Amino acid sequence: MLRYQENNQLHRDFHGTTNTTLDYIADNYGVDALKSILQDTGEKVYKSIHDKLAAGDASELLEHLNWFYFREGAKYQLTVEPDEIKLEVFECPAIRHLKKMGLPVSKHACLQTSEVNAGMCKNTQWESSVEVIGEGHCIQTFRKKEC
Repeated sequence: MLRYQENNQLHRDFHGTTNTTLDYIADNYGVDALKSILQDTGEKVYKSIHDKLAAGDASELLEHLNWFYFREGAKYQLTVEPDEIKLEVFECPAIRHLKKMGLPVSKHACLQTSEVNAGMCKNTQWESSVEVIGEGHCIQTFRKKEC
């Protein structure tokens, strides 16, 4: 079972707090510090996903991606192959909510995704990448490293 599967009321306003925090850290401590924090989040906060990826098991990552994007009402497509997982997000739910609230989107919003994903894959047989297609539209790829 997914460790972080909240089933209670969804409060999307956390996107605003996260958005502001990204800018605060980058502006006051630098982008390298922000990257480090985000990678630590991927590796340590999502430890159970990280540990399963290290063991070669992507099942919890798949459950995590599917659950959270579904729960947020995102438009997305999840494609799974033995050595590759692709998540195409057609409309990022965080960016959608920030715009609804009239807030500017942090220039670090996509960095958050790429660095948290990198942290989940750190020191595992998996690697990740994020291709930004347009605002709120990206392709997140998790691929088994070639030996």
